[in-house]
Amino acid sequence: MPADGPLPPRGGAVSRVALVSGANRGIGRAVAEALARDGWRLSLGVRDPDGAAAPAGSDAILHRYDARDAGAAGPWVEATLGRFGRIDAVVANAGIMIPKTVIEAGDDEFDDLLEVNVRAPRRLVKAAWEALKRGGRGRVCIVASLSGLRVASAGSGSYATSKFAALGLTHAIRQAGWEHGIRATAVCPGFVATDMAAPLTLGRDPADLTQPEDVGRTVAFVLDLPNTAAIAEVPINWNLEPRL
Repeated sequence: MPADGPLPPRGGAVSRVALVSGANRGIGRAVAEALARDGWRLSLGVRDPDGAAAPAGSDAILHRYDARDAGAAGPWVEATLGRFGRIDAVVANAGIMIPKTVIEAGDDEFDDLLEVNVRAPRRLVKAAWEALKRGGRGRVCIVASLSGLRVASAGSGSYATSKFAALGLTHAIRQAGWEHGIRATAVCPGFVATDMAAPLTLGRDPADLTQPEDVGRTVAFVLDLPNTAAIAEVPINWNLEPRL
């Protein structure tokens, strides 16, 4: 078990390195900006590196990454190690939403949800596993959803099923990595003011929803905790629910 001394200092040659998927907009972009402010070096996975930009002033690379591509994780990890020589955190943020009940969804749609929301994060963490182990303080953050903690409506059922699986994946990673100093956390927001949530939040003022920046700050906080203060799940809500 690694010692529980101070985390590496921010800035300088020992700045930590984080992979962030889906980093071109929304929550992923907010996570990248929050980590850049905290001095992390960044490897940002985006579908179109030519059409994206790193946060201003950050030490970052942009790498092509498509969560549907089963072979995308390995080259991205290799490119990151080639540039920075280390990986200290993986933030699996890329995700999709299909607003259909578990009865309405076709097999191809259900498979797509599982591919992007569950299999892709597992592949990415697996590809970075040895690098995460090496530092003794590896961090994994899977951006799940409150839909991984409850099924709020029939129409969210297919999406919720995938996010329940993403939550289980986080706990499984937490178990597998604990003795190596790897800590895994599922950050579970409800409605966030992003493009993906817009069709589901018609009639609501975006200012009333959770802001991407607040999720970004939460992820940065979780990644900064020492090994002795691990958090497995962080629910984030914009409104009052009886159990959340």
